[in-house]
Amino acid sequence: MIRRMSRTLLTFVDEIYEDLELWYPLLRLQEAGVETRIAANEIRTYSGKHGYPAKSDLLLADARSSDFCGLLIPGGFMPDKLRRDPKVLALTREFHEQGKVVAFICHGGWIPISARILRGRRVTGSLGIKDDLENAGGIWIDEPVVVDGNLISSRTPRDLAPFARAVVDFLGAP
Repeated sequence: MIRRMSRTLLTFVDEIYEDLELWYPLLRLQEAGVETRIAANEIRTYSGKHGYPAKSDLLLADARSSDFCGLLIPGGFMPDKLRRDPKVLALTREFHEQGKVVAFICHGGWIPISARILRGRRVTGSLGIKDDLENAGGIWIDEPVVVDGNLISSRTPRDLAPFARAVVDFLGAP
């Protein structure tokens, strides 16, 4: 389904993000012609769980959901920190309410949990947060990728190929 809107996707970054869960989807989206922006609380280089660097190019304070076609939330330990940030939660809710894609993988589900957007929705994520997803009202599905409307969720790095394909398909990119 082709959606007429910005062709730029937003993602969050902070220390100890899951390297593959950020870079695999971003590179796949860029190959499909979707621009990406990396937002953080500071413009600087952040280190992933496995040491891969990611340089933010947008301050979270300056991010506006209206400028983007969707949101990608990688896992790692980063989501546990960022889910305490009111701006991150507000952006996540706005993307969801606007019907834009909110894609999260592994522990990235912590942010939609804290944004309170999962009640009654089919989701998946790391087995480690299965109870958290269910306690937030999500309906846990143990599959590589789960698409429920504008929510796209996935379990772990081993599911990155179908996860990235689902995001590209949602955006109507080749």
